[in-house]
Amino acid sequence: MTPRTRLAFPHPLSLLVGSVLVAAALPPSLTAQEPEAVYRARREALVRTWVEPDGITDSATLRAMRTVLRHRFVAPELRYLAYEDGPLPIGYGATISQPYIVALMTQAVRARPGTRVLEVGTGSGYQAAVLAEIGCRVWTIELVAELATSARRRLRELGYAAVEVRHGDGYRGWPEEAPFDAILVTAAADSVPPALLAQLAPGGRLVMPVGPSEGLQHLLLVEKDPDGSRRERRLAPVRFVPLIRP
Repeated sequence: MTPRTRLAFPHPLSLLVGSVLVAAALPPSLTAQEPEAVYRARREALVRTWVEPDGITDSATLRAMRTVLRHRFVAPELRYLAYEDGPLPIGYGATISQPYIVALMTQAVRARPGTRVLEVGTGSGYQAAVLAEIGCRVWTIELVAELATSARRRLRELGYAAVEVRHGDGYRGWPEEAPFDAILVTAAADSVPPALLAQLAPGGRLVMPVGPSEGLQHLLLVEKDPDGSRRERRLAPVRFVPLIRP
């Protein structure tokens, strides 16, 4: 099935204003203090309504999407939106990706227990948590120091203490831990950074949005064959914030 168009990461300010307007119209029962059973039911509805119908069939990915507490990765006042299929602002001009996009990227790299994964763009830590829930070994890099600190703390609190979080330049990757079986980049660039391609293991997969910072991009899957040659395929049209350097 061809996925529906996902424009990930709209302008954070416009999204936040829209969220505040929606919050003002909500009944008092929809608050940040919903019982866990309600959040669990919403996760299930999210997967059944938005994730499975658009071609996400990998059982490990679907199980992780049903398990990871996405509402813990957003601000309390936005938790009522945590299980809608949309991005949400997390501060510092960043957002948490749409659940469908997280699932698509996770499925694309064929995440499995023991898979060595590099993530560029930690954000709130949600994508890293999904990978860790599957059993991957995850190294994740975040340019914004405050986001790196809060993501590290959040991941530990939720039991994903094995995820390694680094504050630094994602363009450089994490050379001392390379090679990686999978690399996910959660911000867009005009092309895949050479250092990341070099750190991808033979037989590995890299997925990232490629295209102009202002305009439509494409989620690109790069597969490195055992002989070092590469194959590329576009997965879906998207819109991500740009991958920036210090």
